[in-house]
Amino acid sequence: MSQSRPYSAVDGKAGLAILSNRFQAVVDEMAQALFRTAHTVFVKETQDYGAALVSLKGEVFAAPRRSGVLMMIGMPMDDAIAAISHDVREGDVFISNDPEATRGMCTHLSDVFLWKPVFHEGELVCYAWSFIHMTDVGGRTAGSIAPSSYEVYQEGIRIPPQKLFREGVLDEVFLDTFLINTRTPEQNWGDMKACLAALNTAERRVRELIGRYGRDRIMRGIDEVLDYAEAQARRVIEHVPDGTYRFSDFIEADMVGLGLIRINLAMTIAGDGMLLDFAGTAPQVRAALNLPTYGKDGHWMLITGLVNWLCTQEPEIAYNAGIVRPMKVKIPKGSILNPEPGAAYGARYSTSHKVCDVTIGALAQAVPEELPATDSGQGSILLVSVPDFSTGRSKVSVIQPIVGGSGARPTADGVDGTMVILNFLRNVPTEMIEREMPAIVIRRYGLREDSGGAGRWRGGTGTIIEFETRSPYTTITSRAMERYIFPPAGRRGAEPGTTGFTTLNPGTGRERDIGKIDILELGPGDVLRIGTQGGGGFGDPLAREPRLVRDDLLNGFISGKTANDVYGVVLDATGEVDEAATARRRREIAAGRGWTVPPEFTFGPAREAYHARWPAGLHDAIAAATEGLPGLKRQLLHGLISERVKRRLDEGTVPDAAAVAAIADEVLHLAGGRHG
Repeated sequence: MSQSRPYSAVDGKAGLAILSNRFQAVVDEMAQALFRTAHTVFVKETQDYGAALVSLKGEVFAAPRRSGVLMMIGMPMDDAIAAISHDVREGDVFISNDPEATRGMCTHLSDVFLWKPVFHEGELVCYAWSFIHMTDVGGRTAGSIAPSSYEVYQEGIRIPPQKLFREGVLDEVFLDTFLINTRTPEQNWGDMKACLAALNTAERRVRELIGRYGRDRIMRGIDEVLDYAEAQARRVIEHVPDGTYRFSDFIEADMVGLGLIRINLAMTIAGDGMLLDFAGTAPQVRAALNLPTYGKDGHWMLITGLVNWLCTQEPEIAYNAGIVRPMKVKIPKGSILNPEPGAAYGARYSTSHKVCDVTIGALAQAVPEELPATDSGQGSILLVSVPDFSTGRSKVSVIQPIVGGSGARPTADGVDGTMVILNFLRNVPTEMIEREMPAIVIRRYGLREDSGGAGRWRGGTGTIIEFETRSPYTTITSRAMERYIFPPAGRRGAEPGTTGFTTLNPGTGRERDIGKIDILELGPGDVLRIGTQGGGGFGDPLAREPRLVRDDLLNGFISGKTANDVYGVVLDATGEVDEAATARRRREIAAGRGWTVPPEFTFGPAREAYHARWPAGLHDAIAAATEGLPGLKRQLLHGLISERVKRRLDEGTVPDAAAVAAIADEVLHLAGGRHG
């Protein structure tokens, strides 16, 4: 082992940068070890995995910036550490997938976490941490996730924090019990071994750092890189005007019969800190859309968009949990963002991404030129299960991440075919899909014309995928399908993007629009076509350079009708821009629209009609009437009150707050009172 360097060599600002980069190199190598040795499409292609170094207090002090899931620096490990702190020994490896036992570290059962304590001369230094999205962990459906699941027991086997290895010895009884409860045991164990390779890599590299710089300097360095990231984040936040900025949006739970579920936010900026107050957000639901944050400050599934904004404003920011320290949260217990134990969580990414849209929508009111338009809002994983007739078991695999385009930026178009917020989810090569699942044939996969919102800067286009199944008893699930009702909003006079669609057996006598997928059974010869959303545009479409419109037309991003009717661009017989005709056409369009000052947000006719019928005050009144009730009772009564309010609306009456309170009192009385 090499000699320790003098402290002075890694003290001061330069020394801090050295240690930060050293830690970064360790997690990058961890991530590559996991990725290169994984077995499943979920990990080796889609890259739904994570690697990090975690402090003894449970904060991520280093995480990859280019590999795996890139947004988990706010992952809280404090309670998971506390659960096992009584017996931590060298050579141990811990495992869990239980959101309730880890209080927000795990957020659904399919994400299986493994972590390993790193010791130096008998003293604990930090934890090496990893996770994989397992293809299947049991439960009612192949792949374990279905939006219609309504309790956690339907979603697979639960593992509270416990030891997978005890002082280097594998607990084979536990491992066998776990794997036998899953549909893909060999693949799962293969991915778990990839995690172990990553953890062992991290342990070796951290020990090398200790050998070079000394344990005390490494321990101080962990605290210093976290403090440094916090200071950088606070400097960025400090330039935002103080104030409270409000925004709301809706999860579309129509596929499970629940309608629209509101996420409501009041974001308060005060100096170099921010408070995210989610009062008025809907209660937990009888579906797999609940997000178990346990109300923890800076929780990674609440602040993803804000972290991206910080990294954009300060590209050299140290990438660790110090970034999220200024972000405090306030979430009602029993709400969809802070549910009571026992709820289903599998499709919680629908909810997390809607929170991202809401936080960006609120912050954009304070710093409008620093945030993009709304992206497609859908980060779904299309998963297929077919029977293996040779073994009598099931084959389960990803077909493709079903992701739409990103929102246009203040100075550039959105990214086509993917969302910036989910750019870590990689496309699966068609050849790989068809090799892993020979019963699936991909017939089409490409960009979707006219899907990105028109604007001075165009929203990123969505995609279209079409595939055929050649096996009986094929089961398709697709978690987190979103924005089939309300499109992604445009910004500053731009148009919204498109909504999504799902068509079964297109172009045949059996064609039908089936909307969002929960659990879909297909047979031989069935064809499914899915179109994802484009992102919202940014800025007035009439201000887009005509040559860019021409290029979009030639590249198949937009149609001739959109070029003429929305952008007002006319091409001559040679395909070049007719400048005089374009100027006339743009004057005609400008004269016919209903605004002279561009609206900050353009939500589209569907959402505007909804707000006209259901103004924000109605949602506020219903939320206030059920505030403080236990989660399940609040969920039930919120639905009953909403149904009675809907009847009033159908009769042409819009109840005021007092009328809603009276309806609530009546419903509560019938239900046995607030405590019955």
